Amino acid sequence: MAKITYVEFNGTEHVVDVPDGLTVMEGARDNAIPGIEADCGGACACSTCHVYVDAAWIDKLPPRDAMEEDMLDFAFSPDPERSRLTCQLKVSPALDGLKVFMPEKQI
Repeated sequence: MAKITYVEFNGTEHVVDVPDGLTVMEGARDNAIPGIEADCGGACACSTCHVYVDAAWIDKLPPRDAMEEDMLDFAFSPDPERSRLTCQLKVSPALDGLKVFMPEKQI
């Protein structure tokens, strides 16, 4: 289980324990975290689970694959280095302490 911090655009923080094997998106969904809509349910077919990863975590996460890169083109104000789709981040002990920031809106 990993402790993940989700930060809403207004600065409100939600710190939750997310079981290993789920995605960061599922952790937000299961804990009713506002700001992650996850319209496609985790199929990497939309960009409504877009977040900005805390800079300290950029190099600790697996690289984006081509499908995630393509979907990020549809995200609201993507950042070339910090933007990730939370449906593509599988929770493991290595993600304990991860902090993500929601954009102003999801598209």
